[in-house]
Order: sequence, then structure tokens, then C-alpha cells
Amino acid sequence: MAGHLAKGPGPGKTGVIAPEWRITPGLLPYPEAVTAMEARVAAIRAGTARELVWLVEHPPLYTAGTSADPAELLDPDRFPVFKTGRGGRFTYHGPGQRVAYVLLDLERRGRDLRAHVHKLEEWVIRTLARLGVRGERRADRIGVWVVLPDGREAKIAAVGVRVRHWVTYHGLALNVAPDLDHFAGIVPCGLAAWPVTSLEALGLAVPVAEVDRHLRASFPEVFGDVPVEVTSPDGDAWPSFARDPLSGTVRVPS
Repeated sequence: MAGHLAKGPGPGKTGVIAPEWRITPGLLPYPEAVTAMEARVAAIRAGTARELVWLVEHPPLYTAGTSADPAELLDPDRFPVFKTGRGGRFTYHGPGQRVAYVLLDLERRGRDLRAHVHKLEEWVIRTLARLGVRGERRADRIGVWVVLPDGREAKIAAVGVRVRHWVTYHGLALNVAPDLDHFAGIVPCGLAAWPVTSLEALGLAVPVAEVDRHLRASFPEVFGDVPVEVTSPDGDAWPSFARDPLSGTVRVPS
């Protein structure tokens, strides 16, 4: 997370407009998400698009961050594996996991990457609190943790970001009701000593749509923005970015 010591708005950039919100139904192929994020980052940088908070689910897959250790990919044939430019090690994405891609302009919000990661964690913690779950940070481990009834700690949300010209992308993954056995093909985030959990495993049968409502409600508490109303993809208020086709030939990141 190099660059976190440079703080404050960049030259000539002041003020923040609330980001657009997008919720993509179904399971979005990972390469399409990366391609769309990179295009949006370039548009935000150029000043031709607003910031974006994008909520998605993916089909089962593993992603390898910039610090990924090949030895931590325990079952390379289980699901597709994608190399990605975000920080961190191996993570799992799949159905029942809410992935939030957060594309923000730190030139306007303050060029402090460490503070951005802290806010992503805080966003999850406040969202969980609305559901009656106590999420916690650990000084030596990025992400959000819960204490299980037996006293063990388990990870409920992972955080991994990338910054290009001070525009952030990638973001976080909150385990709502994924198949936790799917994490067995990797050492999640390189942390073999701690299990992974979910809201479902904690005894909460919460629809992803309800989690989304709490994410939207808690976002301005952390990032200081007024949420944009979200409608269905067929609604007139759906942002033009959401109507752009994402399908087509996409080169898998390598």
C-alpha cells in the first residue's frame, strides 16, 4: 500500500460528489468486472465519470493478489484462478458473497491509501452492527473479524485494493452465505491459523439484498457522501454505466 504518506487533496481538486451506485444481478464473470473497473477508473481520472460503488457476485473462482504465494493455492484445478493487481494474497469469490468494488478519487478525498483501507473496514463493521454482529479489526491482519462462540476468531470480510493515479478500485468481499468449503482450495489471504466464516454460519439467514440496504445506509457514515438512489436495471434512474454491455471477448488477466 505504498503512497499512504501523501495526504490531502491533489492540486486543483476540491469537493466530492456522491458516487453512483450499481448492483449487478446474477453472477458476473471476473474478467468482465476487471475490464469494466479499469475503464471506469480511466474515466474518473479524466473527469468524464463519477465515482462508483459497484455491488456484484461472481461465479466460484480464486484470485491471486500481488503478494500471492503459489504454495497457498492448495487445489489449483478446483476453480478458475485469476491473477489480479490488487494487494494481498489468494482470495475466493463465489455465490452468496457480496463483493463491493469501490472506485473513488483520492485526489479529492485525500491521498491516504491506509485511511481508505481503514474506511473500507469501518464500512463493513458498521454494516455488520446493523445486523447485530460485532465486527472487529486486528492490528496485524487486514479485513474484518468476528469472535466465535468458542472464542476463536474468524474472518468474515476480506479487503484488497489497487490505486491507479490515485483512483481506487477493487474493494472488499463480505461473506453472506457462500459455500465455506470452497475456501479449502486456498490459504485465504495467507492466514492458515484462522478460519473463514459467514453471516449464515453465525446463524443469520440474511438475503444479500438486505445486506445491500445496510451497505448503502452505512456508506455515508464512513465516507461522508449522500447515497444515490438505486433502481432496477430497467429503471430510468439506472446510471448509464450500468447499461453499458459488459459481455464480449475479454482477455483473462495474467
